Amino acid sequence: MTAEGTTERVLRLLAMLQRRPSWTATELAAELGVTERSVRRDVQRLRALGYPVHATAGVGGGYQLGAGTRLPPLLFDDDEAIATAVSLRLASRGTVAGAGEAALQALTKLDQVMPPRLRAEIRAVHDATDTLIGPGIEIGADLLVTLARACRDAVRVRFRYPSRRGPDGDTERTVEPVRMVTTGRRWYLMAWDVDRADWRTFRLDRMQDVTAGTWRFRPRAHPDPVEYVQRSVTEAPYRHTARVRLRAPAETVRRLVPAAVGRVDDEAAGEAGEQWCLLTVGGDELDWIALHIARMGFDADILDPPELRDTAARLARRLAAMVDDG
Repeated sequence: MTAEGTTERVLRLLAMLQRRPSWTATELAAELGVTERSVRRDVQRLRALGYPVHATAGVGGGYQLGAGTRLPPLLFDDDEAIATAVSLRLASRGTVAGAGEAALQALTKLDQVMPPRLRAEIRAVHDATDTLIGPGIEIGADLLVTLARACRDAVRVRFRYPSRRGPDGDTERTVEPVRMVTTGRRWYLMAWDVDRADWRTFRLDRMQDVTAGTWRFRPRAHPDPVEYVQRSVTEAPYRHTARVRLRAPAETVRRLVPAAVGRVDDEAAGEAGEQWCLLTVGGDELDWIALHIARMGFDADILDPPELRDTAARLARRLAAMVDDG
């Protein structure tokens, strides 16, 4: 076989190893149309190129592509290449400091070797797409890595965090981290606050002097991180928390209310199969809460706070007066 044919077969072997967790030599030989001896030689060629191909003997054994000490070239099919390029372009506008430049460099490398037909499809997606998300708060990549490792290894983290008394009221916090959650514009950490013996949510851009220790903790049962952070960012920071029943399917309301703004819970169907949901939203001004609920256009039943009913009634009178011909 020519060198070109051998190279093509080795690339096919690499693609197969990337596609499935494990292959037997017999399966690989059948797929490639060669002998098992040729498979072993091709595996050696991949290892020489830096691909860590592990072999396990015995029943259930086979070849498996593992993690190496350096990143070797990767093979993508068409769908994977398009998804990677689109993701890199979005990451270039993201909120991780330094990641934007790295994403653009990676995208440039990918664009150089991409077939013209795929490059045209990706460019069409890019040219036809805009984002409404405003600029987020940048987070250092080193901070993300530190917290991610702490979550993975279950080690405590210490940092300074501003209290509600202002910048002069920074407090030392020791936490047991569980998960990071991003809303697209901000990053949050859900963790068990050791000194306060309770779950807390922390904004990553407010954390200072973050240090991961060596004290390993036993992970405890915890709330769902996404739901907990959503509740924290939509209710806790505001003077008022409103609970309103809306005559609309929960999925319809969720499309109108971003997760970082309010929480929408399903409710059992009412009379005649009517669909209702429960909206929980926070705000500093009751007027604004009432206006935003009204402009959604659904029948609403205000549950809390009672003052919101008075506010809505007052706004209704004002609006009626604006169109009163008399």
